[in-house]
Amino acid sequence: MKVEHPQAYQFIMQEELYLLPEDQLSAASSPIVPTDNQVSDGIDAVSEPIQPETTPNQETESAAPVDIPQPVQETPKPTFNYWGENKKQFLILVNYSGVEHIPDEHRVALESILSRKGFSKEDVALLNVNATGPVQLSALTAYFNPTRLVVMGNNALPTGIGNLPINKAVQGKKIHVLYSFSFADMMSSNENKKAFWEQMKTL
Repeated sequence: MKVEHPQAYQFIMQEELYLLPEDQLSAASSPIVPTDNQVSDGIDAVSEPIQPETTPNQETESAAPVDIPQPVQETPKPTFNYWGENKKQFLILVNYSGVEHIPDEHRVALESILSRKGFSKEDVALLNVNATGPVQLSALTAYFNPTRLVVMGNNALPTGIGNLPINKAVQGKKIHVLYSFSFADMMSSNENKKAFWEQMKTL
């Protein structure tokens, strides 16, 4: 009788079966070949990798507008054409038409007065306001930074200086100011020359 399935022997034969040593070696050396069903059952189905859901890119928020500062246009500072070098911050204002700075005869008289005080042309700045037109005191102080100011004649007074006593030196916070006669008024009067000189000595 031919038995197809090995496990059927236990129902047919009641006696215990023993393998001979050589049969044990033969059985151990024979590889057990799994059936097709066993192979297919032992293989786990490999699922495709789950791709993460991709969401559409959010619209880039529009950047806030950047305020670009506009260049500040500064008012150009005035420049003045003056006589002297202003080394001692001594400003003299005159008003002459037809000349650049001061007539020669008045210049000689001014240099004589300055030398008596120990000053020279290099120490002062003489400005003819006739050439500049109305000028603000603040513009003069910003440009010349004077510690002494002599105004020669009422037509040489700068705008914003206020009321000043004639021929009397006044001490301000930063500037010692003398409002006096013009050279034309002094040249024809010795009394005016003397009064002017007395005040000049205090500067």
